[in-house]
Amino acid sequence: MQLRRRGFSRELAILDSTPPLEMLPVFRCLALLVFCLAVAALAQETQTAPKSPDAASAGQTGSSAPKVPPVTLFEKLDKKSIVFPDIVADSARMSTGQKFKLFVDNSISLHALAASSLYAAINQAADSPHGYGQGGEGYAKRFGASMAGGASSNFFGTFLLASALHQDPRFFPERDPSFGRSLKYSAQRVFVTRDDEGRDVANWSGLMGPLLSEGLANAYWPEQDRTARQTFERYGIDLAVRFGGNMLREYWPVFFRKVRGSPRPQAQGK
Repeated sequence: MQLRRRGFSRELAILDSTPPLEMLPVFRCLALLVFCLAVAALAQETQTAPKSPDAASAGQTGSSAPKVPPVTLFEKLDKKSIVFPDIVADSARMSTGQKFKLFVDNSISLHALAASSLYAAINQAADSPHGYGQGGEGYAKRFGASMAGGASSNFFGTFLLASALHQDPRFFPERDPSFGRSLKYSAQRVFVTRDDEGRDVANWSGLMGPLLSEGLANAYWPEQDRTARQTFERYGIDLAVRFGGNMLREYWPVFFRKVRGSPRPQAQGK
């Protein structure tokens, strides 16, 4: 009996050494960053040379009238991404109205829906925050909180502060991203953005937007999760997620070109 008690005590000691619940947001953040970096590395390895023109189009005669192809989904995506609407499609200066429209597009974009669905599923499994409960109702609350947080962050950062400070809230991907350069560039663009004149400036709109959003989130988060420490923890995770999102935005044109099979554009540089 004494040996059994000693063995049971050792098991309790092992259980006591498991990571506390407070560390779960950090682990989720690291998991997201590893995923983003893995996707970016895969894109870098699978880049191929531009394809040659179609042989059939080369054989067209001058007498035959060229057929105008219908507008395809890929041609629409060339002008504006429905996955990441803030990827720059036109380097012209944005008006206040365009910044408001970008805030709306970002808030309901495919990446916002997918990220909120994944966020809600991970936190549902971790029962975080505990006050939301479990089941379908708990998942709906977590999904709604994530969508509301993203929308308020876009409202403050993409529209309100960007308009007041005359900053450009869009992301300018590099023309030929390498993995090492993309890591540096994606981290840099968390803290640096462009103003309406195209100059690099401190990204106050991108930094203050998530902070104001997390402060507002305390109105609908469970009462036990509204402390200043927890608010700043969520803000730190927001910035880390922004870095991972920048990596995906950096390589999204690479994915798109590979799907379409089109040559690399000669447009934006930085």
